[in-house]
Amino acid sequence: MKRTFPLIGLSIAFLVTAGLSAVAQPAADSAISATRVFGKVTEINTSAGTLTVKTEAGSVVAVTTNEKTTFQRMPPGETDRSKAEPTSLTEIAAGDGIYALGYVAADRKSVPAQKIYVVSQSEISKRNAAQRMAWARGAKGIVSAINPAAKEITVTSRSLTGASQAVTVAVADNAKLRRYPPDSIPKYENAKTAKFEEIKVGDQLNARGEKNAEGTHLAAEEVLFGTFKVAGGTVTAIDPAANTITINDLQTKKPMTIMLKPETVVRRFQPMMGGMGGGAGAPGGGGAPGAGAPGQGAGNGQGQAAANRPAGAGPGAGGGQGPGAGGPRPGGGMNMADLLERLPTISITELKVGDMIIMSTLPGSDPTKTTAISMVAGVEPLLQMIAARQAAGGQPRPQNVDLNSNFGGMFGGIGP
Repeated sequence: MKRTFPLIGLSIAFLVTAGLSAVAQPAADSAISATRVFGKVTEINTSAGTLTVKTEAGSVVAVTTNEKTTFQRMPPGETDRSKAEPTSLTEIAAGDGIYALGYVAADRKSVPAQKIYVVSQSEISKRNAAQRMAWARGAKGIVSAINPAAKEITVTSRSLTGASQAVTVAVADNAKLRRYPPDSIPKYENAKTAKFEEIKVGDQLNARGEKNAEGTHLAAEEVLFGTFKVAGGTVTAIDPAANTITINDLQTKKPMTIMLKPETVVRRFQPMMGGMGGGAGAPGGGGAPGAGAPGQGAGNGQGQAAANRPAGAGPGAGGGQGPGAGGPRPGGGMNMADLLERLPTISITELKVGDMIIMSTLPGSDPTKTTAISMVAGVEPLLQMIAARQAAGGQPRPQNVDLNSNFGGMFGGIGP
């Protein structure tokens, strides 16, 4: 019979990359029960046969082994224990996730392990890097047209050169479709299985798969989408204690309160040397601005949204916490959302009154409040550039920039 982890145990890989669900009190730490402990390895003493494990809730447990302890290595993301392969204590490294089975002491501070399942952090990193690149080579932007009969979606975006980029995404019956719930910060593991009919014009969408030679058609293997909005404005007040900022909305000219969640990724735009036009060294030419890691979630936003994603978080990124480097796209340079996901992350304390920001948001019933998914500060030069191009000799007006069409796809959360 096929053996799998009990549901309460979750996937080891998920525990390592996405964190453990636990309450604050060690006695109620859900990562510890009478017969098992799971968490990350912080210390190893191979000569003594001991491991120090720390759960996401902060509990520290001493795991002891002996000659009867068996060790099994799980592939990243796998939950079927029959897929595990034999390993040894000497092959475990700090940062690896382990699931130790044994009778836990009454004080929950030690366990003599009978069996240990381990997932390598380095293997997780390799897998995530490969998946980031797969998403980066895909398509992202705003759904501009849908062909139900052919099961095709047209996704449009713009490069820094201003060129409109359109990719036709073909969705085969075996493709995975996942939708981000409209009332939560998009995280890859929270995306729900969806149907083609749920995709609507105006949705933000990321797809991974194989493109044709011209880069205009993609056979989708997986599609992530959600109903998000790109908004912007000038920061007028910052409240680090409440994790909120107030902006003067770019379009409405009215105050708006922005809530930043722990998963919110905040970045700062840094104009590159050589201008922002699209020549050599400019963003439009495919250069990599800033020092941020490519991709969906993961910066650490506000000390936030760290580590589990392809840093730079999407197809993202958030990253994914998304994918990062996608290279030039058809139609005149790098996709705007791809470029922004490469920028370095900052904390809310690094935001300044007067900063102009753009952000992907969760639309709500109250137009004066919204939650930021992914935010980029210091974008006034970028908006001025786009506005000047649109003005065609007239006066550039950043408030006239269509944020959704220019920055569609920056909702983060891509990639496990």
